Amino acid sequence: MSNTELITLIVGMFAVTFGVRYPLLAFSRRLQLSGTVLRLLAYVPPAVLSAIIFPMVLQPNGELELNAGNPYLYAAVVAVATAALRAPLVAVILGGMTAFYAARFIILA
Repeated sequence: MSNTELITLIVGMFAVTFGVRYPLLAFSRRLQLSGTVLRLLAYVPPAVLSAIIFPMVLQPNGELELNAGNPYLYAAVVAVATAALRAPLVAVILGGMTAFYAARFIILA
């Protein structure tokens, strides 16, 4: 890919992203959302994160892997358990990463 094509791609992605988001942000002060809509919008981030994370954890190689050889499962369990203890985000991330690399080391050894 040439530099011109790359710059065109980046500018195009910027234009699409900006064009979709700016009008909503520009007119958001005039728009009044009901309490029900605001409560429903609170579920969007967990739903999006779940849609991203679950396939990575349960299907790391494209097929369902619910077995002891999947280090992503160990990492997810440790991260969820750490988060359930109301630990800081850094502790959740470090716990999950440590569990992942430990499981991967043990599985590959």
